[in-house]
Amino acid sequence: MEEQTDEKLMAEVAKGDLDLLKVLFERHHVHVFNFLLKMSKDKMLSEDITQDVFYKVMKYRTSYNNGKFVSWIFTIARNSLKSHYTRSAEKHQDLDTVIHFEHDEIEEKNEEHTHLHKALSKLETADRELLILNRFQEIKYAELAEIMGSTPGAIKTRVSRALKKLKTIYFENI
Repeated sequence: MEEQTDEKLMAEVAKGDLDLLKVLFERHHVHVFNFLLKMSKDKMLSEDITQDVFYKVMKYRTSYNNGKFVSWIFTIARNSLKSHYTRSAEKHQDLDTVIHFEHDEIEEKNEEHTHLHKALSKLETADRELLILNRFQEIKYAELAEIMGSTPGAIKTRVSRALKKLKTIYFENI
């Protein structure tokens, strides 16, 4: 049996075949969780929001418009994380402060990896988000453009600039 694309599976889920949502969950929950973890540095929060993302996929399945599934799900993940921090901001918390990397909370296997993550954490949230989606989650420029509401050319430029900033931060502390 030929493996169905995410888009075909989601189209069937949108029509009411909720059993296929399990396949999409199995394919994508780790990627969504990893993105959220790299953005928030909070494992429990990332687990909760990952569950919320898939709940929203099910709840809003009829709003899926046959676009790229990965773009759609990461848009939901971004918006869910932003909503969490917006609610938290009402409790006098700042997004960049909450997302700030705390070295002691994460066990890294080697010093370079730790240094890279430390440098990544010093970037502005928007730059960090772009690099995580593009370099760690391997989302292409066209899909990123859809997620960010921009054009592929603009996203490519923003990623390039974010990489330059990351390189500067990374090498200034070596």
